[in-house]
Amino acid sequence: MGEGRVRVCHSERSEESRSISEIFIQEFNMTNTLAINGGKPVREKYLPYAQQWIDDADIKNVIDTLKSDYLTTGPKVKQFEEKIANYVEAKYAVAVANGTAALHSACFSAGIKKGDEVITTPMTFAASANCVLYQGGNPVFADIDSKTYNIDVKDIKRKITKKTKAIIPVDFTGQVVDLDSILEIAEKNNLIVMEDSAHALGSKYKGKKVGSISHLTIFSFHPVKHITTGEGGIITTNNEEFYKKLTLFRNHGITRDNSLLINKKEGSWYYEQLELGYNYRITDIQCALGISQLDKIENFIKRRKEIVNLYNKYLSQINGVIIPYEADYSNSSWHLYVIQLELDKLKVGRKEIFEALKAENIGVNIHYIPVYYHPYYQKIGYKKGVCPNAEKLYERIITLPLFPKITDKDVEDVIEAVNKVIKYYRK
Repeated sequence: MGEGRVRVCHSERSEESRSISEIFIQEFNMTNTLAINGGKPVREKYLPYAQQWIDDADIKNVIDTLKSDYLTTGPKVKQFEEKIANYVEAKYAVAVANGTAALHSACFSAGIKKGDEVITTPMTFAASANCVLYQGGNPVFADIDSKTYNIDVKDIKRKITKKTKAIIPVDFTGQVVDLDSILEIAEKNNLIVMEDSAHALGSKYKGKKVGSISHLTIFSFHPVKHITTGEGGIITTNNEEFYKKLTLFRNHGITRDNSLLINKKEGSWYYEQLELGYNYRITDIQCALGISQLDKIENFIKRRKEIVNLYNKYLSQINGVIIPYEADYSNSSWHLYVIQLELDKLKVGRKEIFEALKAENIGVNIHYIPVYYHPYYQKIGYKKGVCPNAEKLYERIITLPLFPKITDKDVEDVIEAVNKVIKYYRK
């Protein structure tokens, strides 16, 4: 009776051991099997590629403004403009509704008109070129440098014609363009440089913050950027004439400034529309958030750089991945972290890698589809093939999550997922 029990118990333990062993093997296989093929994802919760960080101080500042006398065109707008101007060490700053409005305003103040050509990069969001079209001008796309992914100075020179009026270089991912070379080209050819620094608030060029170096500099405050106002943008400049045109343009082209009025004999109620402007005004509510956010920007940038250092350290060891390169003259504030795939070492293309990473709950993205690839640009006459470096890069890039709220554990998950996917698809 007792022996029978012992044998039964022994038999049960053997079955239990086999069960645990089988489960362990199954879990091991699930962990190493890509989630897109039915395996267990690296993360249970989806990690977005970017996200704002709003704290109690931000909320209080907005609430205080909501309780004030002004919700728009009030003191917070001026305060925000002055704070940004001081931060980037520029004389003037004009805040507007969004980054696209900032680009459009810059093109207006620079005098871009029908038939003018403006050279820019295709490796950017469409707004960097659309702003030229808004003014009746023609965007001309110069190719990128294969190392920095920024606009190629040599190709800028090749694309200049008698119709060229300006250059819109883009500080892609936060890395500053070769400003000295671009400004030298501009001076020789009587061109205006409108630097699209939507990615680069807090970035430095040869130790100096972007925002006071080019003739006009544009920043964005979309939630994925370094600081946010919800939506919002700003143009900084040291040129008073540009400043006056910018303030006019964002307010329907209307002014009450007596020094600008044509008819100076009317009363204090009087105003005039001098240009065909737009309603590009930003609100005090947005600027209240921006003022509070700007107090934290150095900590935000510090954390971004910590994350980038971790990515660089571990992703550089993965065969099949190229990490970002940064030129000596640039000190990036790191809006985006873009890896390049060595497709010759992989069995699949970028699409399969991208979808596999998403299945692991890693919020990857692509920055950017070359602007002239878009159907609208094709419709108005742009053709593929004009910027081979940009086109080659587009086929190989993936943006990984990067924002200050990311924890070290989140970073580990991203690295693990990249390693898992690349290892599976490596030749």
